[in-house]
Formats: sequence, C-alpha cells, structure tokens
Amino acid sequence: MREILEAVAAGELSPTEAEGELKGYARTAAGRFDAAREGRSGVPEAVLAEGKTADEVAAMTAGAVETTGHALVTRADDDDVEACRRRLAETHPDADLTRDDRARTLVVHAPDYEPPALSATVTVVTAGTSDAAAAGEAAAVAEEMGATVDVVEDVGVAGLTRLLDRLDDLRAADVLVVAAGREGALPTVVAGLVDVPLIGLPVSNGYGHGGAGEAALAGMLQSCTPITTVNIDAGFAAGAQAGLVARAVAAAREG
Repeated sequence: MREILEAVAAGELSPTEAEGELKGYARTAAGRFDAAREGRSGVPEAVLAEGKTADEVAAMTAGAVETTGHALVTRADDDDVEACRRRLAETHPDADLTRDDRARTLVVHAPDYEPPALSATVTVVTAGTSDAAAAGEAAAVAEEMGATVDVVEDVGVAGLTRLLDRLDDLRAADVLVVAAGREGALPTVVAGLVDVPLIGLPVSNGYGHGGAGEAALAGMLQSCTPITTVNIDAGFAAGAQAGLVARAVAAAREG
C-alpha cells in the first residue's frame, strides 16, 4: 500500500488508478468499474452502453482505460461513441479507438497497453449476413482476450456446399462460435463434422412462430450433437467462453 501511496504523491499514479489497485474497482460518475475482473476471471470487464446515457458510457470508458489500459464497450450507438471520443481526447488523447459499426463495439487501447496474445484460434462462424452483429460482438471479446480470431461467413445450411467448402478451416480452429438465427440448425450440423469445442450463438432474426431467436435457441438447446449454447444475441457471453477455452488451449501448449 505504501508504494501505491508514494506513487500517487509523486504523480506517477492517479487516484483512480490507485483505487483500482487497492480495492479492485474504481468509482466513476456512472458507477463502479470492476478493474480487477480480468485478472480474477480472465474475462475483461466490458462497458454495456445500453441503458446508460452517452456521458455515463464515456465516464466508464475513461475509467476503464485509466485503471486497466484498455476498454471494451458493447451495444454502443453513434452518440455513445462520439461521447467516448470527446472524453478520451481530454483524458487519453493518444489512445487508439477501434469501432465496429455493425457489431456496435468500441475497443480502446492506451498507447502503453500491451494486449494479451494466446497461441490459440477462435473461429467465429455465421449462417448468414443477418448474424453478423452478434458474431462481431463475440469476435471482439475473444480478440480482446488475446485469441487469434478468424471469421467464416455465410455458410448456412440452406446451401450446405458453402459449409463443406470451409470445413478444413473449421476443423483447424481451437474453438468455434457459430451464430445462426431462424431455426438455428448450423451449430448442430457443424458440431457433427468437427472435433472442436463449439459454442452456439442464437440470433434474433427470423419471424412468425418461434421468431426473434426463440426457435434458434430451442434448436441449439435440443441439439443431438454436443454443443454449448448461450442466450439469444449474447455475443459477449459466447466470445468470453471461447476466450476462456482459448486460454486453456494456449496454456496446455505452452506447458
């Protein structure tokens, strides 16, 4: 503790950084940021923009960068991103911001942040273009956890030859995230063709009976091939699970 206090006194550590180190969390204008979550669980604390004002998102994002060197914002709209840009221009003007418009994610790295690097590959698969938003969120999380992320797009079961053409790529992955809407058949089919851990990500496209992802979720839960299934549109959860599998694979390789 004394070293932390001396660093604050010397101007080498901000009060927010010190609070994060001492308590494991930092207080911001929008609430507490769990700065210790990544070290504790291996999954980075994300800022969920939905339900927050743009200023609250910006405050949490700046707190994340100050205490951990990076930030991951999910479900962010244009106002959220612009507020983050303005706030970070004041607090961390040299930070690198990467936005994925479709996935609605924003990733921020401070100049001195050293991202983790795992010797493991997460392959994110989509049945169709409509699945890209949820899949992109999963990809952003897995990549922020240090995995190499590959993407295989538009290989839905309506045209099975598209899937078979990419089968070697799927088999080369260490873990798969497979996103599908409508009846959600793709993860079940893929799991029967590969010997790779597979996380099914049901997506809220589709309409009528079983629409909004309900049929996709039910189909994945009832899969006769062994898969793990997350909730509808839960890209963060799918990406986090894939990242944890990737960490275990990388540790086994290095050990």
